[in-house]
Amino acid sequence: MDTQLRRRLDSTLFIIGFFLLWEALCWLFNVSDIVLPKPSQIVVTLVERMPALWPHTLQTLYTTLIGFAFGIIIGIMLGVLVGSSRLAYDVAYPLLIGFATIPKVAVVPIFVLWFGAGTVPAVLTAMIMSIFPIVVNVATGLATTEPELEDVMRALHASKLEILWNVGLPRTMPYFFASLKVAVTLAFVGTVISETVASNRGIGNVMMIASSNFDVPLVFAGLFILAVMGVALYAVFSLLESHITGWAHRKDDLAMG
Repeated sequence: MDTQLRRRLDSTLFIIGFFLLWEALCWLFNVSDIVLPKPSQIVVTLVERMPALWPHTLQTLYTTLIGFAFGIIIGIMLGVLVGSSRLAYDVAYPLLIGFATIPKVAVVPIFVLWFGAGTVPAVLTAMIMSIFPIVVNVATGLATTEPELEDVMRALHASKLEILWNVGLPRTMPYFFASLKVAVTLAFVGTVISETVASNRGIGNVMMIASSNFDVPLVFAGLFILAVMGVALYAVFSLLESHITGWAHRKDDLAMG
């Protein structure tokens, strides 16, 4: 059997076994639904309530993608600036680290004061959650570019912009796609945080209302939806990474490939 196919089969069997064990333990110890619902109950909840959950799912996905897109644009610009300039690194990097350490749930009320409750605070929260890993990885990619390649370009009388475009940015691609896989999961976190605090739509809002009503199966159904969307987008970026930066992988059996 092909090694890659064997790995995928093993991982699938492990995931199925995890949910079967979860189901069996809930039955064995007679765990209350309020404490931990069975996977079968979560599936039933998803099937029965999907017509009502679907608009909220689309809202969360839309908000996350918009915020993530803005995060990519700003993250690339800041990463190029920080990675290309020592002065920008010394000035901007400490500010970025300080801002990244601020709990984003504390920032949401400020966005609500500025823009009101709704989609805008969720977009902004998703954006700021996804910026930092992109900036760090793009800057690292530029900083680790081989000096020999830049020297060759300078010998050919290339400008700084041409060196950046033809050498620097291509060398950052493995770092960039690695950051995207992290940033997209953080973007979902930012969206849900904002939806639980300052929105009347989205999966985060559904989960907050469900928890206040002790509807734990619905809370877990929301978690399952978020997990599926996160894994799907992660898989998309992994596929793009394998096609665009395949030259950077020395082995086919890398765990994160």
